Amino acid sequence: MKRKGSILLRIATGIMLIAACASCAKKENVSLETVTIGTGEITESVTATGTLESETSVDVGTQVTGIISKLYADYNSRVSKGQVIAEIDKTTLESELKSANSTLESAKFTYDYTRKNYERDYALHKKQLISDYDFETTRKDYDVAKAAYEKSQADRVKAAKNLSYAEIYSPIDGIVVARDVEVGQTVVSNMSVATMFTIADLDHMHVVANVDEADIGEVKVGQQATFTVDAYTNDTFTGVVKQVRINPTTTSNVVTYQVLISTDNSEHKLIPGLTANITIITKDVNNVLTMPLKVLRFIPQKFDNAKGNLPSFDAIADVDKSKLKDPAIPTENMHRGVYVLRDNKLVKTDIVIGTDNGVNVEVKSGLKKGDKVALQYNTGDAAQTDNSSSDSSSPFMPKHPSDDKNKKGSSSNGGNSGGASGGGK
Repeated sequence: MKRKGSILLRIATGIMLIAACASCAKKENVSLETVTIGTGEITESVTATGTLESETSVDVGTQVTGIISKLYADYNSRVSKGQVIAEIDKTTLESELKSANSTLESAKFTYDYTRKNYERDYALHKKQLISDYDFETTRKDYDVAKAAYEKSQADRVKAAKNLSYAEIYSPIDGIVVARDVEVGQTVVSNMSVATMFTIADLDHMHVVANVDEADIGEVKVGQQATFTVDAYTNDTFTGVVKQVRINPTTTSNVVTYQVLISTDNSEHKLIPGLTANITIITKDVNNVLTMPLKVLRFIPQKFDNAKGNLPSFDAIADVDKSKLKDPAIPTENMHRGVYVLRDNKLVKTDIVIGTDNGVNVEVKSGLKKGDKVALQYNTGDAAQTDNSSSDSSSPFMPKHPSDDKNKKGSSSNGGNSGGASGGGK
């Protein structure tokens, strides 16, 4: 009987040990991850592609017909406004001017002669010394001679002007980007002027960017922009939005709008036709409190089987489990609630948020620099680390022009790092 009781005791003890081990196995290693509120910069941007063009480009043609006798400019020639860049053979034009001069001189003689006759007959007609018929004939001859003289004057001006058109001048300061004629080629002046040269001002260029209809509402004149071109993979160029054109372009059911971004090209590295990858900075705030957007999704939870001493919180009954899903997309000046770690306790705090860039968000009020805000619970054996808002970044977000300058200093999108994680293991 004693032996049977001893066996039962051993069995009971074993069951208790198994239960205890099972209970220990269910314990979770849970810790709370926090971020430290700091100051930084938040930018929001729009990306697009476009083509580089000269701000001023002029097609130079001819207003007279003739044969090209001389060319004073070629591809890539730098020319100044008023500089002669080509010359048309002047033989025919000079002869036309001589003919116009002769016609003008003859018309002047005739005009002077008929004018004197008219003045003489006018005086005689007033004294009724000549008939009305004779006076009217004299007046008609005078009027015809006067009209012929005025026409010959106009013809002479036209011939002289055409002779001046034989010399082709550059209308702007720039560089010859195209030459479409050769010496000896005949150019014809008609309703459609033949292009001889294309001259572009490469000192000032712009990018014609195609911005998607979903982003065009954020783009405004005066915003800063950066862009890169495949020709200079290591260089980033800057510009300013000069014009937002409201005429849409639809390609394969995709609606885009043209945005002109002006840029300085005094080094002449950029040339027309290059494809540019553009980033337009639509929002840029500096020296503001920032935190990761992920903080807005945090909801406190109870872990009955958690190891360690997690921070406590009030009003667990008020926590709606459905809110564990991502909330609605936050908007600027929206009031939100976050949980601040104070004395190992999560305190719900109302804040007002501002600009966000999809990763970090501006805190307008409700928090101060150095506050530790709950980010998420971590489970498992991984070590707990505290992340500041500056550590949150997205590989898909384009860089701000000042990022390279800030690499040696504080992060551009977050606050000061530091601080310990809340909670225990």
